[in-house]
Amino acid sequence: MIVTTVAFYLFAAITVASGFMVISAKNPVHSVLFLILAFFNAAALFLLLGAEFVALILVIVYVGAVAVLFLFVVMMLDIDFSELREGFLQYLPVGALVGLILLVELALVFGGWVIAPGAAHAGAEPVAAFGALSNTRMIGFVLYTKYVYLFQAAGMILLVAMIGAIVLTLRHRQDIKRQVIANQVGRRREDAVEMKNVEPGQGI
Repeated sequence: MIVTTVAFYLFAAITVASGFMVISAKNPVHSVLFLILAFFNAAALFLLLGAEFVALILVIVYVGAVAVLFLFVVMMLDIDFSELREGFLQYLPVGALVGLILLVELALVFGGWVIAPGAAHAGAEPVAAFGALSNTRMIGFVLYTKYVYLFQAAGMILLVAMIGAIVLTLRHRQDIKRQVIANQVGRRREDAVEMKNVEPGQGI
């Protein structure tokens, strides 16, 4: 129990510190690296809670795909840091106002937050309806039975969003040669091959 408590506070402290460094680091590459560190520690917290499926999804999806994609995009961008710092003072009052509003909202939320007496033991107890199923099987059972239509609808929405992003960002340039399959298939021998009678000692 003591080891679990120490591990929880250690991972939680690193997660909070990494999240703070994400928004305070001046280099975007460093921010993405701190974001990856925060994802790993959040996955460790999920493991401590017994949600191994959520922890693995967090590592595989966010660390393995999203964060690495962010890192490559940031590294490929030609970012002018001096230009980014020029408008800092201009947007400082608006940012301070937004931060103050968020601080007041957080104070209101935590001020009215009451922890139930049995909440600490309820999270670790298995659901009686699922018997002795593991965490992953319970998620799959609920997702593909009770919420199967919502799951399929979410997949369709993501597919439409992906197609829309590709259509909006696709630009056709007229000065680029493109392959036309119909022209290649309909091409005849007379259009591609020309016989020339070259006299001796002369070029083509």
